[in-house]
Amino acid sequence: GNAHFYAQSEQECFEQVKRLVSFIPWNNQERAKVVESKEPAAVMNIEDVVPADPKQPYDVRNVIKCIVDDSDFLEVQELWAANIVIGFGRMGGETVGFVANQPMVLAGVLDCVDQEHAGVIRHGAKVLYAYSEATVPKITVILRKAYGGGYIAMNSRHLGADFMFAWPSAEIAVMGPEGAANIIFRKEIMEAEDQNAMRQEKVKEYIEKFANPYVAASKGFIDSVIEPKETRSLLLHALKLSVLKE
Repeated sequence: GNAHFYAQSEQECFEQVKRLVSFIPWNNQERAKVVESKEPAAVMNIEDVVPADPKQPYDVRNVIKCIVDDSDFLEVQELWAANIVIGFGRMGGETVGFVANQPMVLAGVLDCVDQEHAGVIRHGAKVLYAYSEATVPKITVILRKAYGGGYIAMNSRHLGADFMFAWPSAEIAVMGPEGAANIIFRKEIMEAEDQNAMRQEKVKEYIEKFANPYVAASKGFIDSVIEPKETRSLLLHALKLSVLKE
């Protein structure tokens, strides 16, 4: 966790440094240099990157490459805590930092080694602090699962996100439908003749009533439920509005 980049040769190291410097400002009093905007170069369709099956993983870096200029994404600390992807890209020529859960590793969960013993809440508080103290525009897009503390910690409206978007596939709730249904509807499930059928019925009911982006949007926690293909254009618009607010 101490090294941010890894290179196999001196020349590769120099190239990494040059690339990194191109994304960041020369000092904390300046903005990063704005370059010519380019359309994403990725041939992938963003609607096909995230599987319809919520239990099937995907590589979130492909989502990022579908929306950033020239599909150019510089990942930072790629080999450390791989369940979270961080790095730099550009949108509309402006440098943008990305923090994303990675479903390919531990389902993208926020964790630390040995959890309770090592203090997952204490370490997780550092994420909350970083988001809440950040002075740059903060924009969130929920692609799929956003539950409980993980939802709050990853730049939620409660932490002061400037814009909150969600795909129709987003699941936003205190906990997952299966676990929640087993707790909330325990009595009905236990008393049913076919407990499995009743459980599935209650899971479906929970999803319809709670674990979907439209409920969160109706309460003002989400600004808009968007189609995946709208992601880049709406993020560009949100970034422009955020800059004007500054």
